[in-house]
Formats: sequence, structure tokens, C-alpha cells
Amino acid sequence: MVVTPQKKEEDLPDHHFTEKDLQTEWQVFLSDLFIKDQVTYFAVNTAKLHKKEENVVEILYPSDLVKTEFEKIQAQFFNHFKRKVNNYKIEVSYREDKKLIKKQETKRDIFQKFIEINPILKDLDELMRLDLS
Repeated sequence: MVVTPQKKEEDLPDHHFTEKDLQTEWQVFLSDLFIKDQVTYFAVNTAKLHKKEENVVEILYPSDLVKTEFEKIQAQFFNHFKRKVNNYKIEVSYREDKKLIKKQETKRDIFQKFIEINPILKDLDELMRLDLS
């Protein structure tokens, strides 16, 4: 029986990868995920990945739900990505970013923005009693 020695972490390759490599693979992964599991896709597609340092990828997420769902698929994505770029020393950091929350705008919200631009619309709304619900 032949026992192969385990590779030490410092012996693992850590080739350079770019932000574009990361974004391209993330988009490919998301498109595959959309086909396989749409529920997970819609949960994690708001997460943003960025190369922070040479071997550090930062995950920006809007809520704890997105983080939890991302952690479920993290190993699957990063195992593939590490093989693709031949860098096995990639580390992951998380940061919550409330700016990523997507709020559905109603007609009333849009109208309020227009009122800020043109205050006369407020008078028109009061006069005509517009139904923007």
C-alpha cells in the first residue's frame, strides 16, 4: 500500500486572478444555478463578490438570509473557482451592505420623486385627487 503525502498549505499553488475572472465565473455560476435551483438563485443573486486583496474575496450581502443561502453554495462555487484559476489559498470575508437591498418602487414613490423635481405636481395631485395606489 502506497501512501501519498498530504500537500502542505504553503505548497499549494496561488496563481494570480483578476476581478474580471471572479466576476465572469460568478455570472456563469449564477446562470447554472438559475437552471438548477431558482429559489437559491433569487436568494443569492443580490450578493456581490469583489477581489479585496491578492487572495481575499469579499462577499457583500444585504441581509442575513442572503448570507445563509450563500454559505450553502460557497463551497461549490469556490471549489470550482480555485481549480479554474489554480489558486488554492483564496480566503473569503463577509460584509453586510444595506445598499444592496432592492426596494420595489410603487407609483406613489415615483410620483413623490417627481414632486421633488417639480412642486407644482403636488398642487395638481391635490386638485385632481390622483389615485396612485
